[in-house]
Amino acid sequence: MNAMDMSAWSASWMWSLPLIVVTVLFHTVCLALLNRRVTRIIVNLGGRRVPQLIATGVMGTVVLSVTVLHGVEASAWAFAFVLLGALPDGKIAMLYSLGAMTTFGHANIYLLPHWQLSGTLESLNGMILFGLTTAFLFTVFEQVRPHVARG
Repeated sequence: MNAMDMSAWSASWMWSLPLIVVTVLFHTVCLALLNRRVTRIIVNLGGRRVPQLIATGVMGTVVLSVTVLHGVEASAWAFAFVLLGALPDGKIAMLYSLGAMTTFGHANIYLLPHWQLSGTLESLNGMILFGLTTAFLFTVFEQVRPHVARG
């Protein structure tokens, strides 16, 4: 690897690792706040059962909230890519970032060569965030399920 490659490699790590840490911490705090809200709803129910539609509404609201949360985190990456000059504008950067974060990566958009490692690191970040979200959604489902009226 030549000096220019090492410099680009180092820059990608230097920008990407803090973004991963910040987005994971932000995600964790937001999930904790959401969990507090859901727990408060469950506690207020006492032992009462609620219709399936209400339980579905709670789950739907949580899913919408975490979807927005992932969008905010992808925005942070998109902003960084524009700031670094890796992509030309916010719209393209957001499309790229959502593709990378979800590991879909199907849009015909590419980072400048010396920032491509950052795109791969964003995908790693997305996998971590989606893992946390999956565990969280399972936990919420398990909290809500016992309070659904049967039949």
